[in-house]
Amino acid sequence: MSRIYIIEDDEALRTELAHLLELQGFSVACCTSFGTAAAQALAAGPDCVVLDLKLPGTDGHGICRDIRARSDVPIIMLTSSESEFDEVMGMNLGADDYVTKPYSPAVLIARIQSVIRRSSAGRDELVIEHGGVRLDVGAGAVSFGGRTTELTRNELRILHILMRNPGMVISRQEIMCELWESDAFIDDNTLTVNVNRLRKKLGSLGVPEDFLATRRGQGYQV
Repeated sequence: MSRIYIIEDDEALRTELAHLLELQGFSVACCTSFGTAAAQALAAGPDCVVLDLKLPGTDGHGICRDIRARSDVPIIMLTSSESEFDEVMGMNLGADDYVTKPYSPAVLIARIQSVIRRSSAGRDELVIEHGGVRLDVGAGAVSFGGRTTELTRNELRILHILMRNPGMVISRQEIMCELWESDAFIDDNTLTVNVNRLRKKLGSLGVPEDFLATRRGQGYQV
């Protein structure tokens, strides 16, 4: 049974979502003291965190950053804002998905199931090597020249997609569809942010700049 941890200050929404998730067979725990939300979420050992962006006395971005610093648990951000900045910032901090209120409960549950499924699949994959770069999908890390760095979930998925298809140009749309199963809710800038962040991490290991190449008008290639 997958466990969901909800960080939402609207009691009515929190109660409704918890009830719907329990009906779907999930185990649910909720945060009601937001000053220590990140620590509580980590202590609960969830398979997915549903995190409201606007919280009393604190900020969802900070909670996301604190969780991600210690865990790769999937995080879905909820917000009433349609600001592109909020979405890009959330993804940049390591959120796996972003849902705008008001949302369809069925859609949110589907997104939760999706990130949990991707997380479980990622733990079962093997190590991939290409061009001297070694990607350990299960550990969520990439190595080169004896140096290693950890990747966020989205960075890991992007590099995995490219490295399992070496020499092939993978379109931005293909990557977005595989990351989020549908590109309908994803701004194109979000993918750019993740790719640029991945390039910086590869560069910090000494990986040549042309390892992850942009093919203008086509997509990306390793």
